Amino acid sequence: MCGTFPIRHTKGHFFALPVENWPSRKIRVEYEADGRRHPAPLKWLDSFSMLNFTNAQMFDDTLPVADGIIEIGSRVPLAELKSAMQDWFRRKGYLTKDIVLDFSE
Repeated sequence: MCGTFPIRHTKGHFFALPVENWPSRKIRVEYEADGRRHPAPLKWLDSFSMLNFTNAQMFDDTLPVADGIIEIGSRVPLAELKSAMQDWFRRKGYLTKDIVLDFSE
């Protein structure tokens, strides 16, 4: 199957990924506010995946699938993804400085 390009759909967007880069890990993305944990809204995750112009190819293999859930490829480093996503959410005004993201596999 190497070299084929499966197509995945999310929120009206289509993605073509080589089989070897197909997202293989499900990551839960949450933040804590008002003493409660909340899933990162799909809108935020989609914003990061679609509009994050870091020019870092490692983030190409990210696919938001639901509130609080993102699928990522095996070559995506979790710590760097968390840092970049948290920075993006703060720049967009989704998170304040004192709120941090929590990732779990």
